[in-house]
Parts: sequence; C-alpha cells; structure tokens
Amino acid sequence: MAHPKRKTSKTRRDKRRTHLKATGATLATCQATGEQHVFHRAHWHEGKLYYKGQVVLEKEVLA
Repeated sequence: MAHPKRKTSKTRRDKRRTHLKATGATLATCQATGEQHVFHRAHWHEGKLYYKGQVVLEKEVLA
C-alpha cells in the first residue's frame, strides 16, 4: 500500500473526486415531478425539495 510522505489537502482531494462529475453527469427523471436532475442528488421544484420522488423539505413562505 502507498505511504505518502506528506499530507494532501482536503481541497485537493475533493477536486480530484469531483472532476468526472463535472464533465459527464448522468441525468435522471423524477417520478413525481418529471424534472431532470443528477442521479443521487435532491432537487428543488416549486418550493419543495425532492429526493427519490418524495418531498424531503418544504420552503417556508414569509408573509
């Protein structure tokens, strides 16, 4: 197993891990709303946060 001589920063690690997502993210269609979104990510639609076709969170409307 590799043994690093110095610590790699968390920012550098995160940039490396997200590189492929930026170029070719796979899209899915929500069952409830019909909206397209990135797989395994929640998305907003009409003030509600959806994940796997179910409402997870609702945005408060301030009067």
